[in-house]
Amino acid sequence: MIFPSEWVIRFRWPIIVIFVAITALFATRLPGIEIDPEIKNQLPEDMPARENVRRIEERFGGSEPVMVILSAPDVLQASTLERVRAIGDDLAKVKTFTRIVSPFTLTDISGSPDGMMLVEPAIAEIPTDDAGRAALRERLKANDLVFGNVMASDFSAVAIIAMLSTEASDAETVAELHRVVDAHPGPETVTYGGMPDIRQHVSDDIRSDIRRFAPFGVAVIIIFLFATLRQLRGVALPFTIQIMSIIVSMGMIPVLGWKVQMVTVTLPVILLAVGNDHAIHLVAQYQELNVPGTNRTAAEITKDVLERLGLPIVAAGTTTVAGLLCLLTHIVVPAVQLGWLAAWGVTFAMAASLLFGPAVLSLLPVPKPVEGAGVHGEGHGLDLFLHALAKFVAARPRAVLGACIAFALVAASGIPLVEVDTNPINYYPRSAPVAVTALEVNDHFGGSTEIAVMVEGDIQDPEMMKKIDRLERDLKAMPQIGYTMSIATVVRKMNQAVSGGDPEQAKIPDSKEAIAQLFLLYSMGGSSEDFERMVDFDFEHAVVTARINSLSTTEIKAVVDEIHADVLSDFKDDKVVVGGFGTVFSDLVDAVVSGQVSSLTLSIAVVAVLDAIVFGSIGAGLWSIVPLLVAVPMLFGLMGYAGIELNVVTAMLSSIMIGVGVDYTIHYLWRYRELRRTGMSPEESVIETMNSVGRGILFNALSVVFGFSILFLSNFLPVRFFGFLVVVSIGGCLVAAFLLLPSLCVAFRPGFAEPKKG
Repeated sequence: MIFPSEWVIRFRWPIIVIFVAITALFATRLPGIEIDPEIKNQLPEDMPARENVRRIEERFGGSEPVMVILSAPDVLQASTLERVRAIGDDLAKVKTFTRIVSPFTLTDISGSPDGMMLVEPAIAEIPTDDAGRAALRERLKANDLVFGNVMASDFSAVAIIAMLSTEASDAETVAELHRVVDAHPGPETVTYGGMPDIRQHVSDDIRSDIRRFAPFGVAVIIIFLFATLRQLRGVALPFTIQIMSIIVSMGMIPVLGWKVQMVTVTLPVILLAVGNDHAIHLVAQYQELNVPGTNRTAAEITKDVLERLGLPIVAAGTTTVAGLLCLLTHIVVPAVQLGWLAAWGVTFAMAASLLFGPAVLSLLPVPKPVEGAGVHGEGHGLDLFLHALAKFVAARPRAVLGACIAFALVAASGIPLVEVDTNPINYYPRSAPVAVTALEVNDHFGGSTEIAVMVEGDIQDPEMMKKIDRLERDLKAMPQIGYTMSIATVVRKMNQAVSGGDPEQAKIPDSKEAIAQLFLLYSMGGSSEDFERMVDFDFEHAVVTARINSLSTTEIKAVVDEIHADVLSDFKDDKVVVGGFGTVFSDLVDAVVSGQVSSLTLSIAVVAVLDAIVFGSIGAGLWSIVPLLVAVPMLFGLMGYAGIELNVVTAMLSSIMIGVGVDYTIHYLWRYRELRRTGMSPEESVIETMNSVGRGILFNALSVVFGFSILFLSNFLPVRFFGFLVVVSIGGCLVAAFLLLPSLCVAFRPGFAEPKKG
């Protein structure tokens, strides 16, 4: 099969016009791009975690409060409490917030000597002396609604929790929060927490990443292209194709009705690094053929380049696209979307490299030959090094092969150390404000991740109330749980109050009428709204909330799994829904792991099948994945040793590495087979293959490495680690192409590349 190079040269002007028009069309869609920092949207809408969160929110309102934390040596000082009250009062006036929870809005339930229930604000008056503060301190310690919930156990921090309306936007919420707090300055340290605040940070940082990547990416790629290809067209043509592919892929986002998430910020970088790969091969081959003294025209040289590289580029590009499309097996929504978008961008870049690039090259005058291009092993720097490396491998194939395998086995031993992490707090370094707040909430207020268990039934029935009480106690007994609350706690407190404060009566009454009587007595001094986050108006649904005091997704998942396995054993015949963001993180763990396994397995299988078709040999398909079977375990082992977690971003690595890394294998094996069929020995073919395509492969790999190194500048740790891992993995694929593959060819002589007999 021959690539239709003559056709490309004949219709070069229409080709150029069509590609420019397509790029311009998608450029008009770029202003419609929106950002989505919502963690829940990383899961499909029909997944249990999302459905359960929605059901609980419908019954008890939004489960995403925001928190203002004031820290001081003693927050019971009058000035601090005055500030807390003022902030809470002003927040209550903001329509965005449906309810404010603070020591001033929560109640204190106590009893009188004659058995009457007293319901008062937890802080009725602000004490002005040491005796008053000491008395208040003791009352708050005895109040489960306040102590550990909005008041730190050492009284070094106090929290104001604002419940949100479901229509509130994150930007509006955070802006109003800061406006109110700033209106009441004071010496206390103020931090902000809650998912809306985290999402707003994520949204701002996504925009920051996009703005930061653009100038650095452009500078890095231009410098790299000029340093390697050493010609203006060597810079302009690959770079133009990169920019065009980025425009058409990013422009596709609003066309499909999608939004940019944290994962999506890697898309321009992927295309910046990968989008020029084929163009680099073309320009490098053009320089290879443009030797001193040539009298051929630009069109003739371009036609020759296409005939040599057209089919290998189609093969390499197709496998890259196939590898990216294997991301579609992920359950995680952003990974699926990135797979589509990156595959579309790479397809466009491949088409532009085969059509637009050659069309432009054929119109330009033949440039002055690049020094060293087309001359091998004669003292011309890089070419001399590659030639010497090939000779070394050809002379010692089994030693090189053994060294590669030994290193891979040592590295792969770190695979059991790999951990999975999906908590958005861990997107950031521990010194970042978001992480600092989360740690403070973990230390002082029971935890920053919430689990909610909603129970349906006759909540005032004593047996049901006792089940809820046991559920809360079981949750509280778990070491990862820092704070729990349920309506059962309130019922026990009320029963103790009407029993003269007798601690023995802090229990659930034995009759439904007695429980109903407690709520009636409470209503005389308090409000039914005080319990709206615990039980609904008809007493048909109740929710037990628990805060997890760990940022580890592994521990969060362990809590969720234990709840399902053991804690809910009392509710076998009752309707129970387990929700909260802890369940979202837990489901994401399963989604990341299953997506990683499925995409990895499928991408390797697809690459093998496609390469078998391209080369017309099953053996060739199997040979093409041998370097990957070495590189992939090595990569995950290095992740384990380096302590880099498998998360929503890094889970995409294997598909991208396979899709990009196999490019080098295809170009190498294609050229090796051509040379073997001319009668060269395996040793000679290995050396000449390196002389011919080694330079292009190296430039291609370095382009990817330099391109992805831009991700080191990201605000997000997973994105930084992703960039680092891509650099390492592409380096591994390059080593496989330059050392492992040629040593295998010399040592075992693959049958598909052997000269045809007769």
